[in-house]
Amino acid sequence: MQIEELKNLLFEFGDNVRFEHDLKKKNWFNIGGKSKVFYKAENLKELVNFIKKLNGKEKIFILGAGSNTLITDNLFDGVVIKLSRSFSNISLLDEDIIIAGSAVSDKALSDFAINNKLSGFEFLSCIPGTVGGGIRMNAGCFGKEFKDILLSIQAIDAFGNVITLPAKKIKFEYRNTSLSDDLVFLSASFKGSKKDERQIKNLTNELKLKKEKAQPTRIKTSGSTFKNPLSQTEKKVWELIRDSVPLDKSFGDACISDKHCNFFVNKGNATFEDMSKLINFVSTKVLEKTGIRLEKEIKILE
Repeated sequence: MQIEELKNLLFEFGDNVRFEHDLKKKNWFNIGGKSKVFYKAENLKELVNFIKKLNGKEKIFILGAGSNTLITDNLFDGVVIKLSRSFSNISLLDEDIIIAGSAVSDKALSDFAINNKLSGFEFLSCIPGTVGGGIRMNAGCFGKEFKDILLSIQAIDAFGNVITLPAKKIKFEYRNTSLSDDLVFLSASFKGSKKDERQIKNLTNELKLKKEKAQPTRIKTSGSTFKNPLSQTEKKVWELIRDSVPLDKSFGDACISDKHCNFFVNKGNATFEDMSKLINFVSTKVLEKTGIRLEKEIKILE
């Protein structure tokens, strides 16, 4: 739909809907242009109404923490939805089951589990995203993934219907799921196991230390760029990059991290084109050297 048509359709949502809204500061890369529509969902009732109004006619992208997202410098011809704090509730359903809104940060879920003496959530302390994003890509690290603790998901489909999906009905793969792209995740339930709080804290701190030593932090980066090609080689993707690519290669301000070569960095004013060129350059060099075609882990919004 044209912007004027959308303005009339979405008039009732007031200031929560913005048109041609800047996305550059809403992702960790600090790269990106504008979205045709940007909507901040205040509550479930309003969100359901909003989705029903669109009626599947616009491309929708749910923006969580923006920690693994590269956004085009051109206008994104679709709707970006940001969930408000009302989707950040977290509670204990049973002694070993946690319900968390999809806007809850992975770290907050890990901390909540610690406070309730529940193990299984320790790895989440090292993932800089939200519950919704973690479910979408079956995020994980240090041998654990979302699928290992997930019980069920509550979501809205493309036409505004609220549905519940049990985890056993979902096909999980490495950094991927069978879930439809048009689902908007609302909340999820997770199951842990009771354990001594000190033991949980010790493991959490151990994982955090491992991450701190191996991965860049507090800079304009976006997590792992490529997935590990587990079925094709025993080597990790960073090893393939190290052995195939000149690590000092850069395009504009887009460069490879000197701490972990599967992390790409915006040194200052990198553009979407700069970062895209670096991603393509690295994947091409790895393919030429090893015959392995890398698959991107970061989400590209264009």
